[in-house]
Amino acid sequence: MPASTPQTDPTGQHLTPGESYLRPADGQWEATIEVRRSTFIAIARRVTSEQEARALVEEVRKAYPDARHHCSAFILHTPGAQPVARSSDDGEPAGTAGQPMLDMLRGLQDVAVVVVRYFGGVLLGTGGLVRAYSDAAREVLRLVDVVRRQPERLFHFRLDHAEAGRVEAELRSAGEAGVRVVDVEYGRDVKFTVAGPGVPELVARLSGGRVSADAAGMAWVEVPVSRGALNS
Repeated sequence: MPASTPQTDPTGQHLTPGESYLRPADGQWEATIEVRRSTFIAIARRVTSEQEARALVEEVRKAYPDARHHCSAFILHTPGAQPVARSSDDGEPAGTAGQPMLDMLRGLQDVAVVVVRYFGGVLLGTGGLVRAYSDAAREVLRLVDVVRRQPERLFHFRLDHAEAGRVEAELRSAGEAGVRVVDVEYGRDVKFTVAGPGVPELVARLSGGRVSADAAGMAWVEVPVSRGALNS
């Protein structure tokens, strides 16, 4: 079973060793706060394109059609360039919703947050709106599972079933040294995909020199970081 998610760029153009960034794991998170009788519902999700981010906004609009505002912010990773960042106040006074939400996202990429507001009859003022939308975004980000996405060199090797279990356990115990078991495929034999430093030497040692690990290009690998790594 995969221990992390490999995403290979077949051209190899955008995978540079050492490049990495934080983004949400797969999933969706929601948090609700109340400020002076107004209810703010924040939804966060990983997105990988502007189309996905805008689709989330439309999805939330349909889920909360009677809400007065559906404000949004997103940041997308762009290989070799600055991240793409967009926000919308959706009818709130300019700069009181989307930008404060965007500020809360700094440090994460491939992320979108939508905050729905149900007006409670009490005007919050410019400063109150900024604080409310910031707090709503902060609350949902505290729930987000964060991963570090980084390019790593991959290696393949095959083993007999009889020794695969022992070697897999040894490889997983080497995780602190940066070695990751990316995938294990069971068939007539067992095919391992492993990322990290010193993999060929480690495989040779664990197999008593009988097996060699072959280079298999580079791929994006996701490494879990923590829950609520930002804005805690």
